[in-house]
Amino acid sequence: MDPAARLLTSHDVVQRVRRWGGQRRIGHTGTLDPMASGVLVLCLGQATRLVEYYQGHDKTYSAEIVLGTATDTYDRTGQVIASAPPPPLTA
Repeated sequence: MDPAARLLTSHDVVQRVRRWGGQRRIGHTGTLDPMASGVLVLCLGQATRLVEYYQGHDKTYSAEIVLGTATDTYDRTGQVIASAPPPPLTA
């Protein structure tokens, strides 16, 4: 699920799969962070017993960082309210 295209919550996805596939027992292994893209793992039928084995694992992130920009929401979705060249990095 890509956050730029994401209009559905994890619960919405489960509800749609229930309607589409007629499957009553569906579970997901955890929601995605709102700004993250990734895979939403669904377990159907008897496989819902496996959800606990998929949950609780560490998440791994890769990030692209923009230095020298401030937004009104403190993330990339906000309006830029200030920008300046970042100071030089030293080792």
